[in-house]
Amino acid sequence: MTKKQLEESVAYLKNKGFDQPEIGIVLGTGLGQLVNEIQNSIEAHYNHIPFFPLATVEFHSGKLIYGTLEGKKVVVMQGRFHLYEGYDFLDVTYPIRAMRELGIQKLFISNAAGAINLDFRKGDIMLIEDHINLQGGSPLAFRNVAQFGERFVDMSAPYDKEMCERLVAIARREGISMKQGVYASVIGPQLETKAEYRMLKIIGADAVGMSTIPEVIVANHLRLPVVAVSVLTDECDPDNLQPVNIEEIIEVAGKTEPKMIRLFKELIKEI
Repeated sequence: MTKKQLEESVAYLKNKGFDQPEIGIVLGTGLGQLVNEIQNSIEAHYNHIPFFPLATVEFHSGKLIYGTLEGKKVVVMQGRFHLYEGYDFLDVTYPIRAMRELGIQKLFISNAAGAINLDFRKGDIMLIEDHINLQGGSPLAFRNVAQFGERFVDMSAPYDKEMCERLVAIARREGISMKQGVYASVIGPQLETKAEYRMLKIIGADAVGMSTIPEVIVANHLRLPVVAVSVLTDECDPDNLQPVNIEEIIEVAGKTEPKMIRLFKELIKEI
């Protein structure tokens, strides 16, 4: 990745009409319906944006959408990139850097995750308070990283305190039950074994997924305030583990999604 590549990507998007978005939003697996709320939308497919990776997962549609949501200019990633697709950390986080160059001042992230905490249920929403990176690498571990920001990034508070507090207050006001916890990110694409679920619980994870953390690390590198929520799509009880059903995970995400959309829209109004 070079500055010139990033400049070309951003120039293409600006020419398409992506004009000074205030908020960037990353939509996770089964969580693409927020785009239907965007007014005066402009789309840019990933395969048309210079130097963007291509989305390969069938339920990630692969485009950036720009428009107005609750009176604010937003740019939304409908479909993200994952290490399990064969991408590297720079590919996975490239769109975050592009959105920052476009002008975003806040970043919202969503994902679908499995519930490790047995007090949590599928269909719950969890605000990510902290995370554990189990993906075996970093999106900042490249030679010319200093051209993009400081090499050593503090991660003592990776999620923006003010936005997290506002989201908790909004959930309470809207009558939406929202858990809070620690998200662990693994590479995938295989799901975890019983022993791995036990390990995740021991090390303090409340939920597990295959995304988000590289994006959050880069947001912190760019001094970009970030808030993230998980839609819990399955319960990972090692003593009562059922074979995974991807269709059911997508279905649960779809049913819970309206609550997540409400939370995000109300937060956009307030910030």
